[in-house]
Amino acid sequence: MKFGIISDTHGHELAWADAVSKFFGGAEMILHAGDVLYHGPRNPRKTDYNPAGLVERINTSNVPVVIARGNCDSSVDESCLDVPICAPYAFVIASGLRILVTHGDACMTDAEKDAWAKKFHADLFISGHIHTTVLEKRGDTVFLNPGSAALSKRSDGKQTCATLENGVIRIYDMATGDVLEELAL
Repeated sequence: MKFGIISDTHGHELAWADAVSKFFGGAEMILHAGDVLYHGPRNPRKTDYNPAGLVERINTSNVPVVIARGNCDSSVDESCLDVPICAPYAFVIASGLRILVTHGDACMTDAEKDAWAKKFHADLFISGHIHTTVLEKRGDTVFLNPGSAALSKRSDGKQTCATLENGVIRIYDMATGDVLEELAL
């Protein structure tokens, strides 16, 4: 099974569209780690900021979308979407994998994340919030932050998303398609 993994789109329609068209082909599910529509007062609005267009793309997606609530996601945002925004996390069991998706603002430290992963026996723990990528294995769990598809805070400024396919997680530079990091579950 292939998963598309994305976070922190903050209302930027083309960030979503690029991830779906370039990286999520053949995905059977898209996992979004929150901050879907609202840009937030500290984030710049780029030319593709179009929350209504992003709502339309998510609502018409042929692929199921699972979303964990981010600190910038509101009930007003959720009322526009045809899929629920799960709070404080979404828990998915698919293809024998136990996947925990949360934004990351409710569990910021590695110790908190380790405790949640242990509680849910998570194979994969996905978070967002910091707009930078993380891919590491601690104990029996792989911890992934796909970074931000729209508003990167990486030192190199690369907008990123990730996939999980055939037991391998890949983080991509959305501009070039290059694999930036890769790790087997």
